[in-house]
Amino acid sequence: MRVKIMIVLAVLSGAILSWNLHTMFLRVPDELNQGAIFRIIYFHVPSAITSFTGFFFAMFSSVAYLAWKNLKYDAIAASINEVSLAFATITLITGSLWGRIAWGIWWTWDARLTSYFICWLLYVGYLMLRRAIDDPTTRARLCAVLSIFACADIVIVWKSIEWFRTQHPGPVLSIRNGGGMAPGMEAPIWWNLLALLMLAAVLIMMRMRQDAMQREIDSLRRYAHAF
Repeated sequence: MRVKIMIVLAVLSGAILSWNLHTMFLRVPDELNQGAIFRIIYFHVPSAITSFTGFFFAMFSSVAYLAWKNLKYDAIAASINEVSLAFATITLITGSLWGRIAWGIWWTWDARLTSYFICWLLYVGYLMLRRAIDDPTTRARLCAVLSIFACADIVIVWKSIEWFRTQHPGPVLSIRNGGGMAPGMEAPIWWNLLALLMLAAVLIMMRMRQDAMQREIDSLRRYAHAF
């Protein structure tokens, strides 16, 4: 059943992305000030929101582990954080490419960029911590605490362009105060967000399946060594 769900989500995600690429490049006009590079927003923003969504779900799973001490929740949190970190990396790369054209620089220590980079480093640290600790219970407990702590930075990232007026532009989406785009230019962002969320769900289920298989292999290996 899970495999069928993964296939359906993957097909739907691919179909939406394909249709949206046609819309972005052939129907959406260039932005007045930035030109064609503005289209990178259709992957930059959805990737960021997808990473935030995943990090928050991982936080809830980490809280569940601390409450019930079930390693299943730790495995779920680890899978979600791995996939979410991949989307966070996409966000940083696309943002850097966008900044190079829009600002003339690859990187600046702007409030939004810096806070997001710190967020990225926290979750890289999360994965490093998982590799550094062998005991499953200790690893799960410490990683759960770090996952919960790291989510506090997401709020700072989200609110940074409202709290600080630096290099990064203000809100552009209609859900943010002061945001809004020209008619027909904002819809592809939400379609891409839907597609990336489905893709993230597929990758998370694949990662959980791999983790379950790895645990089974390790169990069989320990059983074989006992003889």
